[in-house]
Amino acid sequence: MAATRSISIFGATGSVGTSTLDLIEREPDAFRVLALTANSDPVALAELARKHGAQVAVVADETHYAALRDALAGTGIEAAAGEQALVDAARLGADWTMAAIVGCAGLAPTLAAIEGGKTVALANKESLVSAGQLMMDAVARSGATLLPVDSEHNAIFQCLAGSELADVRRIILTASGGPFRMLSINEMGSVTPAQAVKHPNWSMGAKISIDSATMMNKGLELIEAGHLFPIGLEKIEILVHPQSVIHSLVEYRDCSTLAQLGAPDMRIPIAHALAWPRRMASPCAPLDLATIGRLDFEAPDEARFPALRLARQAGEAGGALPAVLNAANEVAVAAFLAGEIGFLDIAAIVERCLSRYRGSAPATIAEVMDADASARHEARRLTESVRTG
Repeated sequence: MAATRSISIFGATGSVGTSTLDLIEREPDAFRVLALTANSDPVALAELARKHGAQVAVVADETHYAALRDALAGTGIEAAAGEQALVDAARLGADWTMAAIVGCAGLAPTLAAIEGGKTVALANKESLVSAGQLMMDAVARSGATLLPVDSEHNAIFQCLAGSELADVRRIILTASGGPFRMLSINEMGSVTPAQAVKHPNWSMGAKISIDSATMMNKGLELIEAGHLFPIGLEKIEILVHPQSVIHSLVEYRDCSTLAQLGAPDMRIPIAHALAWPRRMASPCAPLDLATIGRLDFEAPDEARFPALRLARQAGEAGGALPAVLNAANEVAVAAFLAGEIGFLDIAAIVERCLSRYRGSAPATIAEVMDADASARHEARRLTESVRTG
């Protein structure tokens, strides 16, 4: 590894954040932790900040500021809270920033980190979905390096190494199909949140797990891939691969197809982004294809998983619709997790929000957030009507 680099992690208490810290802890001389943030777990955040010697710890929910401050008393670690504190932390100038806040809440700090012109590892797909062109424009202006951390986009990034996008015929995003891949629509109508968060391959947070179950996660990744690898959405396909061993593929115009394989462990793409353009050791299990025995593939079923169709339509339409898609989905997923609506209601609410939105294409982040807020208001109204209907 090169000289010690300063690291900030936004979403430090989540699965991506803790995986990143696990890798950093294994090479303590290579990294120095600058800032750690969390949404609403001041105890866990303070523990991580003390353990890794962070300079700043920020909790997004201001009601938890006192608990964070008290937990860090006497440590010399600065405690802060609120949305502006997240942005301020992103402007501290870390050499490498992990953007892993779930949802559109990660947009402002991710953009602030990009504007710093350093390296940003992107695990927050929602920010790129909602404000993709604005974010990519900021990358171009600042000269920042944007490294994808989602296993699929990181796989594509690796398969493109040394090649030109002009030589790419198509990109294939793989999807596990989630826990309900084999269920009928009628069967999915009665599934519970507890069943939906049990992903067959990956260990993830509740929101992302539900998105995997509806396959909205793959739809969001489709839009994200369109910004990261601009070859046109019509050249980006989705393929169900239940074993989650092949993380994505790139087919070139000479008919060569490159695939990136690995165990379903987020520390593999995170390690790639941490060490890029070199490599670092990880504690992950090596791939044993003989034991795996077989790799299966099937076309996605948009009739049972309409989120795929909705995401492609929103991505192709552009403007504010990807932000509307993301915002409505966040509200509907939260309502499902709270037991207020059924599993199939998630996509239905998103579709109704998309069909009713009449706003213009956003030209600023503020306008993105306006579209986001409008979609959330409509989605909440629709979830309430489903609950009381």
